Amino acid sequence: MKAAAKGRFQVKPGSRITGVMRMKSRESLVRLKEFQVNEKRRQLQQLQMMMSEFDRMTKDLESQIVVEEKKSGISDPNHFAYPTFAKAARQRADNLQVSIKELRMQEEALEQTLEEMQAEYARAAALEERDGAVRARA
Repeated sequence: MKAAAKGRFQVKPGSRITGVMRMKSRESLVRLKEFQVNEKRRQLQQLQMMMSEFDRMTKDLESQIVVEEKKSGISDPNHFAYPTFAKAARQRADNLQVSIKELRMQEEALEQTLEEMQAEYARAAALEERDGAVRARA
């Protein structure tokens, strides 16, 4: 190899170095795709945990509402003497249900993205495996 201007080396297309560089870049691509898939799985898991936590909080609020209504003897939210705590808890439970619905939409989009990323990872891994087999034969 000859030294080029500014201390850089010139690499001929058929040389061994380009093969090594291509191998390294494919390995890097496979690792990157694997990382991306794992990251999306983590995000999906986090989203599902949030939804289950919101669902648990909603159930807790609903049970507290029932207790408040029994204490006051008023179960009509439109009644003038309906407990303030029960009214606030009902509003919070409704807000949590809306949040759960929004998270479900995000979950669907994330699942679709994850499937696409898994397919990309599988293609990159297959290419790497094929190249590894070719290198082993050579």
